Amino acid sequence: MQNTQLQNEKKIYFVSDAHLGIPDFESSLKREKMLVAWLDMIKIDAEEIFLLGDIFDFWFEYKTVVPKGYIRLLGKLAELTDSGIKVHFFTGNHDMWLFDYFVKELNVIIHRTSIIRIINNKKFFIGHGDGLGPADHGYKFIKRIFSHTFSHWLFARLHPDFGARVAGYFSYKSRMANIEKKVDEIFHFDKERLVRFAKEKLTHEHFDYFVFGHRHIPVDYVLSEKSRFINTGDWIKRFSYACFDGEKTELLYYLK
Repeated sequence: MQNTQLQNEKKIYFVSDAHLGIPDFESSLKREKMLVAWLDMIKIDAEEIFLLGDIFDFWFEYKTVVPKGYIRLLGKLAELTDSGIKVHFFTGNHDMWLFDYFVKELNVIIHRTSIIRIINNKKFFIGHGDGLGPADHGYKFIKRIFSHTFSHWLFARLHPDFGARVAGYFSYKSRMANIEKKVDEIFHFDKERLVRFAKEKLTHEHFDYFVFGHRHIPVDYVLSEKSRFINTGDWIKRFSYACFDGEKTELLYYLK
């Protein structure tokens, strides 16, 4: 596996879970502008930027139609890649139906599964995080169904306006269920599937960092003397992100 070496004090940035589009146009636009301002801030020293999924609360690409809005973010991503900064987009459980639009129009690198990267001799396991770890078989089954090409074809038969409303309804139901369970407020390290997944991986292979999104809670957790678990949090309440400066990875916050 190639060992990427950062040059000239360049850095790697990780961010996730902006869920743009919710709960309404005004608040989503405000968060989008903050995200664009953050991208403007980091472009000075960014070598690569990893968008770790659920940047959009819903995304589906029809053959000739993409979701309305987000023009500021899309334009900024195009500007970044045009300037030579690599931008990676990991499909999350809310924006898994992202196909080739970002590749063709924005020159963004799409990842549908977790990846392993070695950067400055540090080994990273990077992904959105959904579906990893033990149990949660119901979600894993549903994810396989929605990831299937037949599901893509079937959903594409719906009119975009109706399809977006259907997706919005299920997203709302999922969000309300999470609020009731308070899953985005408490991080139980001994029970968390992603932490358990990371610990299991470490029994077979060393990683310096596991970097995930999905859980919406900013976490920097020591797994062992030489390995750490980092969750980037969200851009709904916390506005957190992670940065690797070539030697260490830190969890940081963008305050505007």
